[in-house]
Amino acid sequence: MSTPRPALPRRTLPGRTLPRRTFLGGALAATTLPTAARAQAAPPPTLWQEFTRTPFTHPQIPYIPRAGRHGGGDHRPPRPRPPVTRLSPDPTADAAPAINRALEAAGRAGGGVVVLPPGTFRIDGLIRIAHSGVTLRGAGSARTTLYATRNLTELIGPYGSRYGGDKSSWSWAGGLIWLAPRARWDALTDAIRARAWPFEGWTGNRRDEWSTLTTVTAPAPRGSWTVTVADASRLRPGALVLLRLADDSRHTLLQHMSGDGPGPAAYTWDDKTKLTSYVPYEWPVRIARVERRARGQRVTLERPLPLDVRPEWDPRLTTHVPALTDSGAEGLTLEAVETPQSPHLLDKGYNGVTLQCAYDCWVDDVVVRHVDNGFGLVAASACTLRRTRVEGRGSHHPYFCREGSHDNLVEDFTIVRRTVPARPGTQLHGINVEGLSSHNVWSRGRMEMGTFDSHRGLPFANVRTEIVVENDGRHGGDASAGPLFGARFTHWNITVTNHRAGLVKIDGLAPYSATVGISEVREFDQIDVPDFTGDPHARLEAYGAPGSVRPRNLYEAQRARGR
Repeated sequence: MSTPRPALPRRTLPGRTLPRRTFLGGALAATTLPTAARAQAAPPPTLWQEFTRTPFTHPQIPYIPRAGRHGGGDHRPPRPRPPVTRLSPDPTADAAPAINRALEAAGRAGGGVVVLPPGTFRIDGLIRIAHSGVTLRGAGSARTTLYATRNLTELIGPYGSRYGGDKSSWSWAGGLIWLAPRARWDALTDAIRARAWPFEGWTGNRRDEWSTLTTVTAPAPRGSWTVTVADASRLRPGALVLLRLADDSRHTLLQHMSGDGPGPAAYTWDDKTKLTSYVPYEWPVRIARVERRARGQRVTLERPLPLDVRPEWDPRLTTHVPALTDSGAEGLTLEAVETPQSPHLLDKGYNGVTLQCAYDCWVDDVVVRHVDNGFGLVAASACTLRRTRVEGRGSHHPYFCREGSHDNLVEDFTIVRRTVPARPGTQLHGINVEGLSSHNVWSRGRMEMGTFDSHRGLPFANVRTEIVVENDGRHGGDASAGPLFGARFTHWNITVTNHRAGLVKIDGLAPYSATVGISEVREFDQIDVPDFTGDPHARLEAYGAPGSVRPRNLYEAQRARGR
């Protein structure tokens, strides 16, 4: 008697169950289709596949693998260099003077490390890192605590807004750990104490403190790594310069930041006085190579151009306000004395850590607690914030990125919702970006409260990726600061736990943007409206399927591809 033949295994397809023979037969038949028919049947490329074909010039997705310290390639703090100063905690005494003396001595010596062992250090003043190459290092955020008893209003003075009224500029500036070069610190604090407002120099890029190194003599497209200059004799590899672009009377530079086209061209730019005060656009970048050829002198940059370079914008490479470089704070908790959260824009300055006029600096394994504002990037570029956390009572800006901050990386960050019913707090905004800031990345975050705050001021080409958010904040920004978004904003694999759309699903708001792999969301209490008329040329992909898109993390995938 013959042995029965075993049944073929079965393959399941959507809506049907087929035997293996049928499945294979269909597959074989498909391979015999004419080329044109196979091309017609092929699915369209995903946004990621599109990007890999044109990584420097994709219309919706910015090129961001070089965000962060040292071109994104160095997230680790440098090895300790002498002098290394170790301080002992004494909770009964103010430790701020001793810490600042040690930081100053390290700076005068050309760099060094100030080590804080496990324990609690009371500080009645703010901590300043004013020299390059200086590290403030605790034993870990769970082991070393700085307990701050006073705010910036008490320590420096009331910092009124340059825009008038009773607003406090401590609502968006300064930190109780403050990394800023001495020249910027002195100019800022002198003006505050003299009540010399409006004071335009607090961002660091004062218009009277640069000089032209050379002019750019030929147009160059966005994404190019090189520019042609008139005279490269003052340029050296490794030097930090500013690419400076001025706007013209028709505001074509601002239109270009918005993606160009009829919508930006029809927008009313002239009355946006706060926005127009941000130009000329200034982008800090290091020079990688200088070439002098018979056909012209060319400069290769550390990063590709963030915008076109056009002759009508008077492009030039200039000197930079002396920046703080290769300095950082790590391994500690900054806890402010707990006070009630201030009314909006009246913050006293119980602020956390701020990097101002900084380049290639870092913050790693730092927690801030009971603060008005958490971590700030102000005219700061190419910096990395890693393993940071905002907790305790609510804050105004858990993270703020403003005044021309570019190419920064904030990864593995957390905003914690307070669970004490009698003392709840709110995160009014969340992860903020404004003031023409571009190519900044927020990656692998958990936000138990807040939102993806675009604070007007036309930020462009920024990325938020692999983040879980309870989306309960609102955007801010003065009407004179102009549009919420410029071109090439990307939100990639975002889980919205409360399904609120505001500022996360941006395909109807941001021109030339990409919203990829986010939760299904619904509109309610929506205050976000488009700034430009017409087709925004935005893309929406894998809507309602957070975490399903591959690659999972847009920044890490771009890093893995290399240049």
